[in-house]
Amino acid sequence: MALLPILTAPDPRLKKKSLPVDTVDAGVRQLMDDMLETMYDAPGIGLAAPQVGVLKRVIVLDIDREDTKTGPLFMANPEIVAASDEDVSYEEGCLSVPDHYSDVVRPATVTVRYLDRDGKQQDLACDGLLATCVQHEIDHLDGVLFIDHISALKRNMILRKLLKARKEQERDAAEGRPPKAHPKEDPEHVI
Repeated sequence: MALLPILTAPDPRLKKKSLPVDTVDAGVRQLMDDMLETMYDAPGIGLAAPQVGVLKRVIVLDIDREDTKTGPLFMANPEIVAASDEDVSYEEGCLSVPDHYSDVVRPATVTVRYLDRDGKQQDLACDGLLATCVQHEIDHLDGVLFIDHISALKRNMILRKLLKARKEQERDAAEGRPPKAHPKEDPEHVI
């Protein structure tokens, strides 16, 4: 397994639509394993292939908590096949939008259909944090970030801050300064 670099907004690759996986083969399983290791290291609870620069419809999740035990979930070609009429709001963050959080309204429950790590079709009913996480990661596959669900004013403020931080990093690197220590994200809200 290998740690993969995580793209951050406003990287244009995050806005591209991912292509379906033809079959879950050894290459896709390796991608899933590398993504899971990268997600744990970040730390986060979900990661989509576009976030590591791979435009394939692949996501990994692990929302294990004391009250919820899912273990790692590997999904190729996930799609929402049912969603509740009831909505919930959850404060979301994202490994591709570091240090920024915002409330996002999504359906409270969804059913997702996907190919598992063995290439078998599965349907999974999701509620609570799992439902939010699945929808967040599927959005990534369609080039949508959680900040696309908030007001344009707040989104533009966040993007300006991220662009400024990136320029500072590039300037420091060009001047031979070591990168500034970046605190680890709170994995509770980083999807």
